Amino acid sequence: MSETQGLDSLKDLAEDAGVVAEGATTEEEVVLAEPKIDELGRSYATGKRKTAVARVWIKPGSGKITVNKKDYTEYFGRPVLQMILKQPLEAAERLDQFDVVCTVKGSGPSGQAGAIRHGISRALTYYEPGLRPVLKKGGFLTRDARAVERKKYGKAKARRSFQFSKR
Repeated sequence: MSETQGLDSLKDLAEDAGVVAEGATTEEEVVLAEPKIDELGRSYATGKRKTAVARVWIKPGSGKITVNKKDYTEYFGRPVLQMILKQPLEAAERLDQFDVVCTVKGSGPSGQAGAIRHGISRALTYYEPGLRPVLKKGGFLTRDARAVERKKYGKAKARRSFQFSKR
């Protein structure tokens, strides 16, 4: 009968033989990316949602958020959309530490708020790469790929058929 071995003993055998798997290291190493900051001390990122595209710049400041040259509370009237914008900053505990300036176009208010949230999250990771695990866990770095389904021929909408008439 063959002897069963644990993974640790196999690892020891591989190290003794000088065999190391590609990309594997004996010690855990966490390599953080370099911060991407321009000469004005800002980080830039693009966020997308539905058909909205947001260009976002963050820099150290007092926590002011500007959307298309307006305050975010003025641009987004609904409190839910205002909350969506602040989610990545709250998750990273950086609400009053960064000023956010963004321009957004396309889609509607909900899509624009989602695009800005995505852009803020990406810009935060460019400015402070150590925040990436927190934002990734919250799901802020994932681009929501859902979009409106196109209309098909022979249909009233994407899936809705015309009303059927027997006579």
